[in-house]
This record gives sequence, C-alpha cells and structure tokens, in this order.
Amino acid sequence: MADAVSRRVNAERMVLLGWSRAILLQLAHPLVAAGVAEHSTFREGRTAAAARLHHTVHAMLALTFGDDRAHTAAMAGIRDVHRRVHGRLPVAVGVFPAGTPYSAEDPELVLWVHATLLESIPLIYERIIVPLTTDERDAYCAEAAPVALELGARDTDVPRTWEATRRYLDRMYASGAVAVSPQARELAVAVLWPRFTPILSPLAGVNRLVTIGLLPESIRAQYGFSWSAARQRRLERACARLRVVRRMLPRRAALWPEAR
Repeated sequence: MADAVSRRVNAERMVLLGWSRAILLQLAHPLVAAGVAEHSTFREGRTAAAARLHHTVHAMLALTFGDDRAHTAAMAGIRDVHRRVHGRLPVAVGVFPAGTPYSAEDPELVLWVHATLLESIPLIYERIIVPLTTDERDAYCAEAAPVALELGARDTDVPRTWEATRRYLDRMYASGAVAVSPQARELAVAVLWPRFTPILSPLAGVNRLVTIGLLPESIRAQYGFSWSAARQRRLERACARLRVVRRMLPRRAALWPEAR
C-alpha cells in the first residue's frame, strides 16, 4: 500500500539514527553478541564497516519498497548469512552459562532483533519527523510482522501491536536474558566509533549522542556509558536541530531513492 506506515517511516534517511540504538540493544543479548563477534567482519576496517552498513540499508529498502523479486533476493541473502552464524557462548553471561549454543536462525533471537527495530526506528521518526498515533504504531508493528515470520520467528510470538511489543520488551528485560557481555562492549565501540573517513566525524558524534541518550537507562549503564543532565540537554538540542534540518530538506535529499 502506498500509504502504509512502514513505507512512510522507512522512507526517511534520518531514521538511520535509530539503527545504532537497535544494534546495541540486539548486542545486549549475549547470544546475539557472540554471533556477531565470532562471525561478523564489520570491525576489520573502514571499508568493512561501510560495506556492512550499505548492505544492511539496501536489504531494508528492498524488503520495504522492492518488488517480489527484490524482496525474495534480499530475504535469501539474509537467510544465507543466518545459516552460517552458529556456535557457543564463550563465557557465562547473565542467565546463560558458558557453552550455551547460539544460532542466528533461533526463533527467539530473530524475535529479539525484530523487536529492537520495532521500537528504535519509530522512536527516531517521532523525535525528528512527526509523532505517530497509537493506530500508526500498531500498523507499523503489523506491517513488519511478515518479515520476522519469513526469517523464522514463531507466529504466536511476533507482536502485531505496539502494546504487545512493549510487553515483550519488558518481559525480556525482566527475564535476565538481556545482559551486556564483554563481547557486546567491544562491539559497541566499533558501532559508535566506526573507522570511517574523518570527514564523517561530526555525523558520528551526533549518532553517538542520540544512540546513547535514547538507550534504556539500565542498558546504558551496563555498557558503561555515562549520562548527565547536561548531556540530556545536548540531546534535546541535537534533536531540535535535526527537526529543523529535516523540514528544510527537499524530498530528494530527505527520502531514499527507492521510496521516491
């Protein structure tokens, strides 16, 4: 549908600011962090990090805006990566003992990754673009559900409303399954301080401020990120400036080409 909420939200280039938050939440699950630490190459240098971001963004765009052929190809690429990601947790973290097996095809891990995006992307959209109604938030969750199912999440587990998403996230935090590991802390440095060209340093600084500032307080503390009233004010000023910039941008600059 041309007016689908997911298409409207994912069309915005600025919602990329929500991806780092989602990634850090994903890595806060020890089994996800182990899989990324042991199977990902994005820490290997500037080109590796940029290439990973490029592939991730274009997979998202294909799933949201692509035709059946593009959707099928993007999904096949993701599944191919997932099949190769499996192993065992090297050390005990939270409720998981050392040696706990992990797999990117595990329905519970697929669901966790999915839920972090359901929360993080609309959060940035509302901060910078425009607030969403409850019905629009529900629609975003419902429209995203088929992707989680295609990747192996269980139908009965995938939330179709914002309230169901919130309840799931609350259960996960209360369960002890979300516990930041040493691997996650190391990966967070690569996410927030990527080895891109220095010309992008100001953008990386804004991304760090927004990402750390919008993390749940408990997760932020587990990562070892400090926060203060002064930094909160900086975050609010940064979001205000981003809202002004977004209003001034022409459509061709604000939206992804696939969305236009």
